[in-house]
Amino acid sequence: MLPAMSAPTTAVYAVTAKGARLGRRIADSLAGVLFAPERLAGAVRAEPYAALGQLVAGSFDRFRAHIFVAACGIAVRVIAPHLRDKTVDPAVLAVDDAGHFVVSLLAGHLGGANALARDVAAAIGATPVVTTATDAAGAPAVEVLAREQGLLVDNGAATKRINAVLADGGRVAVFDPLGLFSPSDPAQAAFFEWVSAPEPARTGAPLVVVDWRLGPTGPERLYLRPPVLAVGVGCRRGAPAEAILDLIARVCREHRASPASLGVLASIEAKRHEPGLLEAGQRLGVPVRFFSAEELAAVPVPHPSAVVAKHMGVGSVCEAAAILATAGGRLIAPKTRTALVTAALAV
Repeated sequence: MLPAMSAPTTAVYAVTAKGARLGRRIADSLAGVLFAPERLAGAVRAEPYAALGQLVAGSFDRFRAHIFVAACGIAVRVIAPHLRDKTVDPAVLAVDDAGHFVVSLLAGHLGGANALARDVAAAIGATPVVTTATDAAGAPAVEVLAREQGLLVDNGAATKRINAVLADGGRVAVFDPLGLFSPSDPAQAAFFEWVSAPEPARTGAPLVVVDWRLGPTGPERLYLRPPVLAVGVGCRRGAPAEAILDLIARVCREHRASPASLGVLASIEAKRHEPGLLEAGQRLGVPVRFFSAEELAAVPVPHPSAVVAKHMGVGSVCEAAAILATAGGRLIAPKTRTALVTAALAV
C-alpha cells in the first residue's frame, strides 16, 4: 500500500497567461497548487477560478504560504480582509509575471516569507525583495532564531522592540538558565549578551527570557518557551476535554508554569481511547503518550493512591506519567484533583 500523500502547503495564484506559465514553474518547485483563471487553467494544469477574491477568501487559512504572480497591489487587496496577527498569518509573496522580482509581503519572519522569497527567487532566477528591518541591516530576527531552536515565542508583541534594537546594531540581553538559546552563527550570537538574572540592566531595556516559568510581562520582555514540561493526567471515563484543560490551566497558573512550554500530555495505556484526553492533546497542540501500568508502577511518586491502585492496578497515574514523559524529570506540580481529573507537572 502506498503511503498517503501530504496535503500541499503552498498556493500559487496567476492572473495572466504569462504569469500562469511562471506560476506553473513555481508550483512545481514547491509541490504547491496552482490556481489560474478559468480561461487559462487547462493549458497550465491549474485549478480554475472565476474570481480571485472569492477564491482567496476560502483558501487563505488552508495554506501556510500564498504566492501571487501578480502586482503587489492585487495581492494586498485580496488578502487584506483575512489578516489577523503576525503570529498566525501565513506567508505571502508577490512575483511579477516577468519573473524579475519576488517580494516578501507578509509574515516575513514567523511565517517564513523571507526565506521562501529567497527560495522562489533561486528557483526562477529572480531577485528576492526583503524589506524587514533586521534583514536589511544584516541582523538576526529573534523570532526566526527561536523557531530554528524549537522555542515558542510568547508575548510576541515584544519582538518589535527586540528587533528594533537588533536592526540598529544594538545588543540584547538574554536570560537563559537552561542554556537553550544558542545561535549557531557567531555573527548572530554577537548581537546578544547572556545575563545571570531575569532583570534588564536598566529600566526599559529589552530582555529575552528563555524559560518555562511565568514572569512579568511588558513590551520590552520577550519570552521564548522551550517545550520541556510534561503534564500527567488521570481521568474518569468520559471526562470531557474542557474539564481536563481547565485543570491543566489551573495547575500551570498555580505553579507559575507557562502552558506554552507544555511539550507532551501523558497518561496510562488504559486511557488510550479516551476522547477527552485525545481532544485535550489536540487543542494544546502536543502529542499524547501512554504508559503501561508496569512502567508507571516502577516510578516512585510522592502521592500514591490506594483508590487508583484498586481501579487501575497502579498507585499513581498523573505523577508517574509526568515523570516518565520527561525521562525521569523533576516533579514541579504534585497531583491536583477535581471530581473528574487529576493532573501533575514535571520538567
